Amino acid sequence: MSRTVGGRYLLDVKIGHGGMGQVWAARDQQLGRAVAVKLLRTDAVPYPAGRGDSQGDLLRQRFLRECRIGASLDHPGLVTVYDAGADGEELYLVMQRVPGLSLADLIAEEGPFGVEQAVAVAGQLCAALAAVHGARVVHRDLKPSNVMVRPDGRVVLLDLGIASALDPGATRLTLTGSPIGSPAYMAPEQAMAADTDRRSDLYALGCMLHEMLAGGPPFPAPTALGVLRRQVDDPPQPLRALRAEVPAALEALVLRLLAKQPDRRPADAAEVHAELLPLLPGPAGRPRTRLPAVPDPADPYRYPHQPVAFELPPAAAPASAPLAPPVPPPAAAPEQETLAGACARLSDLVAAGRHTEVLDLSARLLPRAVAEQGEGAPLVHTVRAIRARTLLAGHQWAEALPELRLLAATAAAERGPHDPTALDHRRHAARCLEQLGRPHEALAECRAVLAVLPPGSPHAAELRERIGVLLAATGHAETAWQTLLELLLETERRHGPHHPDVRRLRTHLEQLGAQRTTTNPYAT
Repeated sequence: MSRTVGGRYLLDVKIGHGGMGQVWAARDQQLGRAVAVKLLRTDAVPYPAGRGDSQGDLLRQRFLRECRIGASLDHPGLVTVYDAGADGEELYLVMQRVPGLSLADLIAEEGPFGVEQAVAVAGQLCAALAAVHGARVVHRDLKPSNVMVRPDGRVVLLDLGIASALDPGATRLTLTGSPIGSPAYMAPEQAMAADTDRRSDLYALGCMLHEMLAGGPPFPAPTALGVLRRQVDDPPQPLRALRAEVPAALEALVLRLLAKQPDRRPADAAEVHAELLPLLPGPAGRPRTRLPAVPDPADPYRYPHQPVAFELPPAAAPASAPLAPPVPPPAAAPEQETLAGACARLSDLVAAGRHTEVLDLSARLLPRAVAEQGEGAPLVHTVRAIRARTLLAGHQWAEALPELRLLAATAAAERGPHDPTALDHRRHAARCLEQLGRPHEALAECRAVLAVLPPGSPHAAELRERIGVLLAATGHAETAWQTLLELLLETERRHGPHHPDVRRLRTHLEQLGAQRTTTNPYAT
């Protein structure tokens, strides 16, 4: 059932949620434009007692601060705030709805990025962060899911919901003593709930640059607490040890951005941008005739200020015709919209968690995309990867397996058999084979992927465990025992005796004990 907020904003699809509420795709019925509406109940987040203010009052103050911060900033790399108010028990904030794909989706489907693409994202984010920091504000939640890449490649920074004013006289409305942000991109001082400044955002930018270039975050760990510990204690791995073609100057910049002490990082976003300038792509020297199927963040540098060719809508009404009240247009069928438009709609369905519709649209979209652009086209890869990921989430192993094999073959053909994306698709395909009762094939695939994983891969332990389990399933109990015991001893040394991975490996060994003639030291 449709709902209208503030008397004019018709909600359509939920496209996000978090600690500060829900975000909906909506339509401003008065002006006839697409918007995003953030909703927040005043009793949604508990605050500590003892300040004399009610929870609702404190939350209203924090939400009002977000509205004011957003409305005070004017930059093409930042989302525009249109309106704010209260609707019954809820507060609402109306913002520009940015078309395109999130950087998180692009990294998942297209990563690791080329050097030019990664540097182009970072360069554009530096410009946006300079505007934020110039207003004496720290973003504090810079991460790929808070960055949109528009169809023309322009990068837009979203969500100032936990931003902090640098004014020492400003009211501190966050939970005292609690780190606020996303662990994988959180600076050490933020992880320890200490004071943050603009250099904390630059640390998060360094984490994102590392992820774009290496295909994974700099400090992976199985739990959020483990990630925070590594952010505080562990040195980052140099990028060139993971990817030799990364320029030495870029590796040095990322290491400076990831310095544990804020005073060892670059001073501000302008300094980072100056170091990125030699690595940014230059103008192409030719007109851009069409937008790519998947947004390319390097395009704003290659085609600066060039107009974008859009398809004209069907014949418009004569100029003399009276204006009719704006009516939300019906959703177009895939065959009536451009491939890029259908792909964007598919991304919205994914964000809204509408998995049945994702599978239906992707099944209809794939044949058309392959026919028009070919199996190796980036858009085909994106749609197929979204479909495969959704099938995996629904445990539809038989349907997911052929999609994963196609994705792996395409990635390997383009970037070589050791490409991280190709190996990731093969790893998921092995899981499908195991679930489908084909342990011999699953075992062979797991062994093949493990043999070519780069040193230090976070997936190595998982594959070794699956190999041990599959060895047992194929009648090789003794080899399975040795494989799992070796992994258990390594895991226990690394994480201690009470880690969930250690307990799980012990369970495997206990189950294998009955199949062996020697005594199981872990049996009770």
